[in-house]
Amino acid sequence: MAQSGEAEPEQAGGGGPPSGGERALPDCGDLDMRIAADGSWYHQGGRIGRTQLVKLFAGVLRREEDGSHWLVTPVERCRVAVEDAPFLAVEALAEGEGQARRLRLRTNIDQWIEVGDAHPLRIGQAHDGQLRLYAAVERGLEAALARPVWYQILDLALADSETAANEAATSRGGQGEAIGLWAGGRWFDLSPLAGAPD
Repeated sequence: MAQSGEAEPEQAGGGGPPSGGERALPDCGDLDMRIAADGSWYHQGGRIGRTQLVKLFAGVLRREEDGSHWLVTPVERCRVAVEDAPFLAVEALAEGEGQARRLRLRTNIDQWIEVGDAHPLRIGQAHDGQLRLYAAVERGLEAALARPVWYQILDLALADSETAANEAATSRGGQGEAIGLWAGGRWFDLSPLAGAPD
């Protein structure tokens, strides 16, 4: 059984400074824009309520290797403050079971991603210091899983882990201890979250 998908640092592509073949863009510094931990966007202290405008900004957002977030247009790049992750996974749809399971997540800007090698799960430390589950989106960006989605993922993980424990007990005469989830043909180890505060 492939035991990949354990908590790793940045796994999604994108990010990073321009390569030698790319034109360096003017840096406009810190923009008065903030993305809150709940996925809300703010500009000059006011919440951006228009979903289409948020989607427009999200379309040019990227995260660099140092963890900073930038809005990158054809003419300039500006840094924005992100409290946790720029997106929030607010819905999960699961099809199939075990290694055949497909798991899709919808973000707060109505973007769907399918968990797997292209969009892996990662355990990380949230802005409040607690462990949290994240899904890679694109351009180095991630979506934090909203609590209801996390509970749904947990239910799936418990079922997968019980099956894995039974298989381990049968094959090795021992009790399996891993807590994890199958999605996109990949096993994601969620054991570090087992002792995390609710």
